[in-house]
Amino acid sequence: MTFSPFCLPTAVGSLPHLNPQEGVDLVLKYLPQIPTWPQLPNAWYLESMYLQYSSGMPFVHLDPVGKRMHMDLSGDIYIDLERFYERVLAEDLEYFAISPDHSAGLWAFIDCLWRRKPAEMGWVKGQITGPVSFGLMITDERKRSILYHEEVFDAILKSLALKVRWQIRRLRTLWPRVIIFIDEPYLSSFGSAFINLNREQVLQYLGEIVSAIHQEQALVGVHCCGNTDWSILMDCQVDIINFDAYEYFQGMTLYTEQLQGFLNRGGVLAWGIVPTSPQAKESSPEDLRLNFLGKVDQLAQRGLKKRQLLKQALLTPSCGMGTLSEEQAEKVLSVLNEISQQVRAEFLVKKKAG
Repeated sequence: MTFSPFCLPTAVGSLPHLNPQEGVDLVLKYLPQIPTWPQLPNAWYLESMYLQYSSGMPFVHLDPVGKRMHMDLSGDIYIDLERFYERVLAEDLEYFAISPDHSAGLWAFIDCLWRRKPAEMGWVKGQITGPVSFGLMITDERKRSILYHEEVFDAILKSLALKVRWQIRRLRTLWPRVIIFIDEPYLSSFGSAFINLNREQVLQYLGEIVSAIHQEQALVGVHCCGNTDWSILMDCQVDIINFDAYEYFQGMTLYTEQLQGFLNRGGVLAWGIVPTSPQAKESSPEDLRLNFLGKVDQLAQRGLKKRQLLKQALLTPSCGMGTLSEEQAEKVLSVLNEISQQVRAEFLVKKKAG
């Protein structure tokens, strides 16, 4: 599937809003070409990026007071696993649906797009928490990461794969072309002493979710908001790599050979060029536009083709915006939209002139 977004804007997913309709309205206002449903972690604890996808998984123990969850493996896990795999083998996608109490933003988004679609809309975007981050963040009753329980973690992988397939089918009722971002913040710790995980395991775990998304004929991106070994994602058959280009651009310059191969097979870089940190207040749209184009030039100086970089680029905030105020989130998306329009106008004019 060819995807040449020419620096269109989209977002990672999370917003600070409490009212889901206000979050949806903001997305449609500033991201009409590739709107994304809003995750609303401040509205309800089940909307956090980990708990949001927990329904249908075995062993889940929710703590509404502490606003967290763990997996209780103290009993006979094989009875629950047997029941769980019956659902998996039956491909019971509705069992793995993301319910309204886990994602008011998704359901408000669906309802809104049933009634009105932006005239410019070309794609619709969703997201899911990645298996590495989920497996490392969620623990058992003894505080051990679920990723290190081989049998239980396989059930997590199967759950996430079926949930993302359900999500794509639901989004496709709104629009035929779907993009899914896999959110993997923990990949920034890959290679450190804190994570016992090798390259082959990361490729295997991510690959299972990537394959599920491709099975549904959707495009798949991975979002990581820190430095990581970007060659892993370039080898993982993802279509889009979303990185924090504002803070961590130099890390990407270490992988120019692999990046060229990624672009040559049709891959897209999603540049997180508008900071979601306090620096967002200090940076004008023009400063950020020049910052982005300067970094494109740096890659071009290393042998990559500038036109290809711009053609195969998305523009995003550097990370999710759940920790910002509503006013700050709107400012980020407004600036992002403005930069996209300016860069696209300049690029498309030059393309026509050429």
